[in-house]
Amino acid sequence: MKDEVVQALEDQVACYQRLAKLAELQHVHVQQEQIEALLSVLQSRQVVLDQITQLERAIAPAKRDWGGFVGRIDSGQRARAEGLLAETRRLLEEITLADQNDALVLQQRKLNVGKQINQATAAKKVNRNYATAAYGKPQSRMNVQH
Repeated sequence: MKDEVVQALEDQVACYQRLAKLAELQHVHVQQEQIEALLSVLQSRQVVLDQITQLERAIAPAKRDWGGFVGRIDSGQRARAEGLLAETRRLLEEITLADQNDALVLQQRKLNVGKQINQATAAKKVNRNYATAAYGKPQSRMNVQH
């Protein structure tokens, strides 16, 4: 049981390292507005997240009783397990920060597109009002008498 938990922690760190690399790639695609590539990265991230979920099932009982778990393993394994857990937290913080930054970039783009749409709508209305003022209301060309 002890060795399986440490192995699962090692595998989990490897997954978080892959996620960190995918987060970097995601950032590039967000910056360069490469939507298809971004979607592909997000799919890859989901695969890794599914792997992490599986590993977490093996690790969760040890985490619930972490003090008891590390008390039952030798000092070398204890240091290894605690180091892996700390690395997992560090990577998770790094990934979360990168995701927050990308979300802000995307949100700003969304606001800019909304502003452009509003400006285009306002310009269309101004043009329509100008045309009406300059030329009068357009006459209907359809003759409904026939």
